[in-house]
Amino acid sequence: MKIMHIIPGSGGSFYCGNCLRDAKYVEAMRKSDHMVVKLPMYLPLFADEHDLSREIPVFYGAISIYLKQLFPIFRKAPAWVERALNSKPMLKLASKFAGSTRAKGLEEMTISMLLGEEGQQKDELQRMVDWIVENCSPDVIHLSNALLLGLSQQLGERLNVPVICSLQDEDVWVDVMKPSARDSVWKLMSKKAEYVSSFISVSDFYAGVMKEKMEIPEHKLVSVHIGVDPADYTFIPVSEKKRNIGYVSRMSYGNGLDILIDAFILLKKKEEFNDVGLVLTGGSTGDDRKYLSDIKHRIREHGLHHQVEFHEDFEEEGLKEYFKKVSMVSVPVRNGEAFGIYLLECMASGVPVVQPALGAFPEIIDLTRGGTIYKENTPEALAEALEKLLTNQEELDRLSREGKEGADKHFHIDIQAERMVKIYENAIGKVVPEPVEK
Repeated sequence: MKIMHIIPGSGGSFYCGNCLRDAKYVEAMRKSDHMVVKLPMYLPLFADEHDLSREIPVFYGAISIYLKQLFPIFRKAPAWVERALNSKPMLKLASKFAGSTRAKGLEEMTISMLLGEEGQQKDELQRMVDWIVENCSPDVIHLSNALLLGLSQQLGERLNVPVICSLQDEDVWVDVMKPSARDSVWKLMSKKAEYVSSFISVSDFYAGVMKEKMEIPEHKLVSVHIGVDPADYTFIPVSEKKRNIGYVSRMSYGNGLDILIDAFILLKKKEEFNDVGLVLTGGSTGDDRKYLSDIKHRIREHGLHHQVEFHEDFEEEGLKEYFKKVSMVSVPVRNGEAFGIYLLECMASGVPVVQPALGAFPEIIDLTRGGTIYKENTPEALAEALEKLLTNQEELDRLSREGKEGADKHFHIDIQAERMVKIYENAIGKVVPEPVEK
């Protein structure tokens, strides 16, 4: 089968869960002899953007479409100007600027993108579809998220193939917009759903959220969990590690890094935790600069700067080294998440997780038994949950083992990829529809 994944890139500046999800699916499907092409949008792809069989341009280059939306004069710029703006070095630089991953201020562009052939980016849409027609003959096209639904009608009609769309954390982007824009975006996404064969949510929790927000018909909505390949991770018993607490995600306010910092400060007031350190990784964007500066000031203010490490490399080998340093991980996301692939990466490495009872976290931890849930997402509640694990080595060891086994059993990428392929086959009419296991 020929499969095309259209994926917004992160430029590699921060730990991008959606990018990792798509990259792992693509790799697993290629191992099963499917031909899979990754087509990047906005920014270069995370970690493995060079893993392409041919030179594929970055469509809808983040800099050029932003300038065209704000300043009409750029819509008539010479081709060489557009090529320069869309070069990978320029786009990687753009990924570090403030606003590159923020919805506020980009409401009009989001609406325009969802309008597709009626939006300001209609020429870029035409360029993308023309390129696919000339260079690829996919059997199915998979959109990384519902914010790309403006592409769906043209792709489906011009290529005469089914369009599939993943669902993961769109509400995080849309619901922070001003009310008028937020309502327009949800209505547009609901309208464009007509051109999609199937929506695939990363969790049952999030399927319920998006069914309501986008009014998706029951027959178009299914859950397929994210997966990881156990072979990509090294299991190390926590009993062989130092008592370090970890954090692995974009270092931002929304992901609750400050909650973990304050919990760590509370722990360090007790002598029994003098040896406990904190290891942080995941990168950031320009929007997080002041927030991180305040975090570092708070760490120094409490005399803990020698016990907090910022682990810079969070890609592949760097992440493996990171997991060797930590005996538990917490990412206290303020509003929860649709999934959280870092949970699987932790468990596959034998690292238990400590998460708030929000979003899909309980769903994942119930399946794997590789962590604990605490109720109120406050520094005090998190500190208490961390303290219980730090003082119970037997429980920590059990969670480490069961998390590894649970990730292998329930979240193996090959199993999840097979379920995804069944959905593709059903969409293109190659097999009799079969229920997808959850």
